[in-house]
Amino acid sequence: MTEISRFGAADLGSLPDDLKQAIDDIGNRTGFVPNVFAALARRPDELRAFLALHSALMDNESGLSKAEREMIVVATSAANNCIYCVVAHGAILRVRTKRADIADRIAVNYRRAALTERQRAMLDFALKVAHDSPTIEDGDIIGLRRLGFTDDDIWDIGAISAFFAFSNRMADLLALEPNPEFFKMGR
Repeated sequence: MTEISRFGAADLGSLPDDLKQAIDDIGNRTGFVPNVFAALARRPDELRAFLALHSALMDNESGLSKAEREMIVVATSAANNCIYCVVAHGAILRVRTKRADIADRIAVNYRRAALTERQRAMLDFALKVAHDSPTIEDGDIIGLRRLGFTDDDIWDIGAISAFFAFSNRMADLLALEPNPEFFKMGR
């Protein structure tokens, strides 16, 4: 059995009650505990902050659909060469869209995936935030507004891209292994 990370996994039973409950809830929804949570649990305060921001960005009400949020994660994580996030969020994207091919197409070249003009612009902007943020200009925002994105939507695109840049780098630091279950989901 491969270690889930170069720092191993935390003893989930020794976590504070709020984190035990959060991880139990995730495990009950997915049928397993994603390795990211077992690895990050080594630092309970950081896991708590990670879960709170992840939930605020990925689960709260937004003008972006949950599938569109996952598209952002897959596209930016692929550009950052993060195998864990591409595999894990690719699985979630397949489930949300009921399309077995979508995550692979976005990860390899989202410009050739069957996306709407709005989704392509969203991913163009997400990649700009992830890799070339000093070049963001008012024209980028105006272009997104013309496609129907609100300022909150644009903020969400940027915040998801930035948060997952952090997550991608932590996954690399940890040498985080994707759970085998993710490879089968939505196929």
